[in-house]
Amino acid sequence: MRITFKLYAGLTQYLPLEARVGNAMPLDLSEGTTILKAIEPFAMPPKLVHLVLINGVYIAPEDRATRVLVAGEVLAIWPPVAGG
Repeated sequence: MRITFKLYAGLTQYLPLEARVGNAMPLDLSEGTTILKAIEPFAMPPKLVHLVLINGVYIAPEDRATRVLVAGEVLAIWPPVAGG
């Protein structure tokens, strides 16, 4: 199955070079893949995986190990952001 995988801000460095400009790439996964399993190959430090959305809906940290992705979904991740 295929989803769209998006990384924002400083996380774009974890995408392949060709995907960094648009901050998104198609990602082929096995059926039954969870959010945590999908992002594992990108080796992002867990503390940087802060805001996780599927199709614009927030997924709480405690649900990321069990939430199974479905073909056509968009998985987007932001790091912690500070401002002032």
